[in-house]
Parts: sequence; structure tokens; C-alpha cells
Amino acid sequence: MDAGDAFDFAALRASEFARLDIAGIAYLDYAASGLYGASQARAHGDRLAHGIFGNPHSEHMASRNSAAAQAAARAATLAFFDADPDIYDVCFTANATAAIKLVAESYRFSLRRGLILAADNHNSVNGMREFARRAQAPISVLPLDTELRLDRGSANLRACVDRQGGGLFAFPQQSNFSGVLHDLSLVEEAQALGCDVLVDAAAAGPSGALSLREHSADFVVCSFYKLFGLPTGVGALIAKRSALRHLQRPWFSGGTVEFVSVAHGRHALKPGHEGFEDGTPNFLDLAAIESGFAFLARMPRSCLRAHLQSHVRHFLGMATALRHRNGAPLVRLYGPHNVERRGGIVAFNVLQDDGCVLPYEHVERLAREHGVAIRGGCFCNPGAAEKAFGFDAIGVEHCFDKLEGNFSMEAFRHCAGAAATVGALRLSVGAPTTREDIERAVALIAACGE
Repeated sequence: MDAGDAFDFAALRASEFARLDIAGIAYLDYAASGLYGASQARAHGDRLAHGIFGNPHSEHMASRNSAAAQAAARAATLAFFDADPDIYDVCFTANATAAIKLVAESYRFSLRRGLILAADNHNSVNGMREFARRAQAPISVLPLDTELRLDRGSANLRACVDRQGGGLFAFPQQSNFSGVLHDLSLVEEAQALGCDVLVDAAAAGPSGALSLREHSADFVVCSFYKLFGLPTGVGALIAKRSALRHLQRPWFSGGTVEFVSVAHGRHALKPGHEGFEDGTPNFLDLAAIESGFAFLARMPRSCLRAHLQSHVRHFLGMATALRHRNGAPLVRLYGPHNVERRGGIVAFNVLQDDGCVLPYEHVERLAREHGVAIRGGCFCNPGAAEKAFGFDAIGVEHCFDKLEGNFSMEAFRHCAGAAATVGALRLSVGAPTTREDIERAVALIAACGE
């Protein structure tokens, strides 16, 4: 029996996500956004209909209701990431991107404290390099191997530190391009080399097993809608209290200060998370976080991981078996070809019978028409895409120069030439995913080859 069978995901689908079947949608884009359960929506609606919530910066009862909801959300977030509340704090932000920017703009980059990035990073992490450049700090990138895993990650990390010194090392728990699960032991290795570590946990989703007691990263970022769909517009920076104290904020705002003097040009930031949460928090949506984590807690995390792994295994097996009439493969997979050390994400392209890639836009359009929700493009992860598509081998830098200010995928594809692959398709699974959803996606791919 599959380990995922220990929890009744079919019953969950019927009770919480029946709208998918009513609409006839095979939703396979969980890496972009999780879906909320019907009971989450009802609970949040009831909370808003019957509760009274005010700006938490006041002291009346409505304000205290919001403050209590925030405190509960903070505690639930720390519990999900198995973080000791005496060591870690939670700063609420608009999303994971805002949490990353919060670190980047406040980190003390210098000539001797640089930035080390995995080539496999979301652009929200890649953007940190602009803050490092502004400080004239050194920047290094750890390369990927043919499976889109970090190539000799430990050795290359040590070589970077030997070359440029310590600083900030940032990498994802799970690739949002390939689904690769990166080795979390790099957290301790980097810290032993004198680095601070930021782990992007956004793409790992609800089955991610990041324990901050086991792998005590200095900073972790997440977006709650990727975990349980509702609310959007709220993310978090989970940070060591000691790490927050070492950040140097470049500005202050309402809600972050103990005092401000206009006459004397002075201010003092509040300690802990309060010094990093700018303005009025999204207090109505923050009230939904505790119940979101309670919804996730209904599914044992090991069962959820097994459920996702089962669907990925099923898709990989069916997709690799697809052939054109001339025997040529119909699908090109990127990243690992099995489920070992990977999550619920698969990147692929559909091939024509001559081996050329069918433009992802064509497949994406057909999928939309048939009610199959997948994503096309490079998924805001240019490093993994460049490695997957072999851009280093075919030389496309001249296209960036030529198209700067007038860039489009179509123009880039034309510039790079017929041999270049530009963009892919991404299928990602979640708790509501069924075997039928996977088979609808495979049937769609098969239809592309007819």
C-alpha cells in the first residue's frame, strides 16, 4: 500500500476541493499557488463577519483582537518550521519576495562580505545581487550539474569562501524550476565557513520538512498562499533574533520605531520583528494564518509527501513512455528522471517528431482550452533554465544586448535560432491532485504529437 493511502486524499478532494470537479479543472500549478480548502474560506468568512478587528497599533479591544491573531500566526509559523521561539522571530511581509528584500537591503555587504548564490534560485533571490553590487561586494554563483542539482556543492561553496571570504549564502530548499530538493546540510557547512545563510522555502510548499532545530538557517522566507492558498498578500521572514540584530535597516517607517525626532534628526528602531514590519500590517489576512496551518495539520506531512511523490512518479513514467509514430520521444524532461530527492514539481518540453521543441506557448494554450492548469515559461528561475536549455553551450549573450529594452520570448527565440530551447512547461502537484488529473495532463501531451 502506498504511504499516501494512510490519509484519505480522495475524501479531502470531495469535501474541500469539489469546485475543481464542478469546474472540470485539472489544477496542476501548485508551485505557483496552493489552493485553499472550502472550510478555510468558510472559517475566514465567519471570522470577518462576526469578529471586530482594528489597527493593532492601538490599544482598544478591536486592536487587541488583531494583535492576538498576529501572535497566533507567529506561533503557528514557528511551529511549522520547528523553530525555537527563544532563538527565532517572525517578521510578516507582503510575500516571500518582500522578505528577501528585507534581508538584502539591510545586510552589511562590503568588500569583504559578499554574496554567494546557487545558480538555481528564484529571481527574488537573484535580485539580492544588486544590493551586493551597490556595496561593491564580491558575488559568486554555485553551478548546477546535468540533473540541475548543485554541482559539488560543498566543494564549490568552500572555494567561493576561500576566494571572497564569508558573507551571505542563499539557496532554495526546493527548486521552483525542477523540483530538486537541495541538501540542507549546506546550511551548517556554510555557517562553519563564516557565512550567514538564507533558505528560500517558498517553493517547498506544505510538504517541506525544514526543521530549524536541525538546520538552523539564519533566515528563511515563505509565502503563505503557497502553503495553503489563503491568504494571499502575506509572507514571512523567519530569522534568528541574533541575525536580526546584525541587520542595518536603511530606513524607518510607521510602526517600526521607538521614537523619531524631526528637530534632532534622530530615531530608534523597535527591537525584534517590530523594527522590520513597516506600516500597518495586513491584519485581516494575518487572522487566516492560524487556521491555514490547522488545515494543513489534518494531513500528516509524511503522507502528503508520499501522495505528491506518487503523482510525480506516475507522471514521469507515463511521460517518458510517450512516443511519436516514428519512435522519437514526445517529452524531454529537465532535472532528475526519478523521484529521489525531488518534490512535487516537474519541468518538461513537448518535442516534435524531428526532435525540435514545440513552443511551450502552443502547449500552454491547448492546456487552457482543455481545462488543464499548467505553467509555461522559465518560472522566474533563469539559472536553472539556462543550464537546462544549454544556453552556456550555444552562446546567447548577444541576444541580451540586441533585445535590451525590447525583449520578448518570441524575439529571443528568433535571435537564438532554431536550435535554442526557449521556455518550458511545469507541472506541479498538491494535496487535492488525483491520478485522473495526471492522466488528463498526459493525454493532453499525447494529443500534441498527433
